Amino acid sequence: MALEHAILVSLAEKSASGYDLARRFDASIGHFWKASHQQIYKVLGRMEGDGLVASEVVLQDGRPDKKVYAITSDGRDELATWTAKSTPVEPLRSEFAVKIRALQFGDSLAIIDDVHVRRRAHETKLAYYLDSAAKYYPDPDNLTHEELGGWLTLRGGILAEQTGIVWCDEILSRLSPQPADEAER
Repeated sequence: MALEHAILVSLAEKSASGYDLARRFDASIGHFWKASHQQIYKVLGRMEGDGLVASEVVLQDGRPDKKVYAITSDGRDELATWTAKSTPVEPLRSEFAVKIRALQFGDSLAIIDDVHVRRRAHETKLAYYLDSAAKYYPDPDNLTHEELGGWLTLRGGILAEQTGIVWCDEILSRLSPQPADEAER
């Protein structure tokens, strides 16, 4: 996937200025596809040149004018074409997993500390996702077709964070010093 597709999805949901689009990324799509504000603006310019989005200048009192971007029919066609293609399985790339693999060569106590930090991060993100689910999808059994994609994406994030917590707990249960281990030291 290219950043262009993430932008098309966001603009298909609602037109936005570059600034508003970047903020939307920070709050939602950015949890799954990272992009800096600078990247978003650069790609928007290229997409406008390619006819995938169009912009309209909106005059503002006391503030600089802003460009509001909207997806075009060519952009919708591109989004439809892209969604029809099979998505390749993304390879897992995790510095943390490599660190766990290096356990026998490193500082076990430092790795345990790192696992605790990671577990807290998973808990924080999970709480954010659960709050979002309660706020935006209070009745997931009665979702509209328009809500389904957002809910399923959020659900994937919830499951990923729950799995991360379970993995951290398993690592900690196996690495935490046991009374017999302490006697051997």
